[in-house]
Amino acid sequence: MRLERLSTDQFKIFLTFDDLIERGLTKEDLWHDLPRVHQLFHDMMYEASDELGFELEGVLLVQVHLMQAQGMSVIVTQNKESFILEDEDFVEMKVTLDESRELIFCFEHFEHIIQVCYHLTELDIDGGSIFLMDDHYYMVFEDEEIKNQNREHIIAILSEFSSPSIVTSYRLEEYGRKIMDGNAVNQTVTYFKL
Repeated sequence: MRLERLSTDQFKIFLTFDDLIERGLTKEDLWHDLPRVHQLFHDMMYEASDELGFELEGVLLVQVHLMQAQGMSVIVTQNKESFILEDEDFVEMKVTLDESRELIFCFEHFEHIIQVCYHLTELDIDGGSIFLMDDHYYMVFEDEEIKNQNREHIIAILSEFSSPSIVTSYRLEEYGRKIMDGNAVNQTVTYFKL
């Protein structure tokens, strides 16, 4: 579990799917109102509170964003205005859950993208977009581009040459430089012959 303070009233938690499994949960469990899921959020909030020196009180707005191969990103915002003064131990969580169907992988070198593209063409995958941000390359596949394919197989191939990214496509669009917009696998294989 990784923690990051975003402001005086907001912090971010990132858990990989391995972190969830270690806590006895699966991605599917998060969609159900189970006591174990409540306990997970309770534990995460207090662990973050201790580590970041963040005093929990009032209403916590919790936005959970599930990412296909990466894990889950949780943004917690404290709403002190709705704090009930009579009960100082009162903490209420309002949780919203969202799932991203896109795959985003981070590559150290463009050479690795070239290699992975040759493997992806064997699976009849020719889409994707490539971004450059902070000296790393990112390959993004929308859900429609891999809809009729074996997702786990694609993730396994991409994982051989890169690592799942916790950077969202929104951040890449805003702060990254788009190198190839759609059809990236096909373009890469065409321009960089092995």
